[in-house]
Amino acid sequence: MGRNHGHKNRDKNTKNLPQTPKQLKSDGVDEEFSRELADQADMEAQARANAANQRQSVQSNQGK
Repeated sequence: MGRNHGHKNRDKNTKNLPQTPKQLKSDGVDEEFSRELADQADMEAQARANAANQRQSVQSNQGK
């Protein structure tokens, strides 16, 4: 046994204690949306994405 043998299990909880709260983290998608340049398919996709986000937030709030 070396000097550092007893300290291996000391930091197991770091995965459960993130420094940034979940609600402040971004999903990693940084896209700009310009209504002037959008076509009908873009508008439909945007509406579907917004509806999916609302469904997801309702489901996550019901689980609490």
